[in-house]
Amino acid sequence: MAQTHTVRIYHRQSDRHYTVQVPDDRYVLHSAENQGADLPFSCRNGACTACAVRVTSGEVYQPEAMGLSPDLRAQGYALLCVSYARSDLEVETQDEDEVYELQFGRYFGKGKIVRGLPLDEE
Repeated sequence: MAQTHTVRIYHRQSDRHYTVQVPDDRYVLHSAENQGADLPFSCRNGACTACAVRVTSGEVYQPEAMGLSPDLRAQGYALLCVSYARSDLEVETQDEDEVYELQFGRYFGKGKIVRGLPLDEE
């Protein structure tokens, strides 16, 4: 029989708080939605950062979170679409672009993008 955990979610973008009960064998996002929480998501398979949260208290298990580097996981980030609660949790949603930049920003060029010039003139 699955153990149930209390998950408190602060949706920063809408300034809403949700408290949901999540069995430890169900994804947090799916359980929260079934209980009326309106949370951000996109791919639902752990490949993007739309449902990224910062865990402020508690423990999650997220073996399918391909969209987060081990470093970001170690810093307390999780993807709700593929996260299992392993204790009572407190999390807050993150800005998708900020998480993406933390993860991939060092790999892409910075600076102004010039459009309309032939490649040899850029």
